[in-house]
This record gives sequence, C-alpha cells and structure tokens, in this order.
Amino acid sequence: MKRYWMFRKGKFLLWAVVAIAVFGLVVMGLWNWLMPAVFGWNEIGFLQAVGLLLLSKILFGGFRGPWGYGMQWRQRMKERWERMTPEEREKFRAGFRGHCAPRSETENSQVQAD
Repeated sequence: MKRYWMFRKGKFLLWAVVAIAVFGLVVMGLWNWLMPAVFGWNEIGFLQAVGLLLLSKILFGGFRGPWGYGMQWRQRMKERWERMTPEEREKFRAGFRGHCAPRSETENSQVQAD
C-alpha cells in the first residue's frame, strides 16, 4: 500500500515540475517576444519567468485551493437561504446591512434607533 502512495506522490511531483517548467517557458517566451519590442524592456531568464509567474499567482490568483471552491460556498448559502423563513431572511438582511453599510448610514440608523 505504501508503494502505491509513494508512486502517486512521485507522479504528482513529476507533473508539478513539468507544469512549472512549461508555464515558465511560456511566460519567458511571451515576455522576451513582446516586452522588448513593445516597451523596450530587457529580456528575462527562465528563473525570472518562474518568479514572475509565482508573483502573479500570489497577487492575482492567491492560493485558495482547488478550482470551484467558492462555488461550493455559494451553493451552501443558497440552500441555507431557501430554508429560511421570511422573518429569518429579513433579520439576516438587517444584520448584514449593519456590517456592510457606509459608516455615515450606520451612524444615522443608530441615532434614529435611540
């Protein structure tokens, strides 16, 4: 059984290395093709391309886990909303308004409530 899991881990690592290499080469090729011609910037090497790829993943994509994770949350919230009574929905909306409203509106509603 351990041999099977070691094989799977090795296979995953191999695919990860291949994917990083391919994406790094694509980024390097696109950069070196476009950026010097369009903006006059210097060409980059492979490690710089992989670093640029990692930086863009951190800044724009984050590390949120597998694809579709947000969709599961959305589906659970939809099911929860459908199970709520109209009174519970209104209470939820009122609580949400208190947290999401601009500060001036929140202060106005608190002043009116007093």
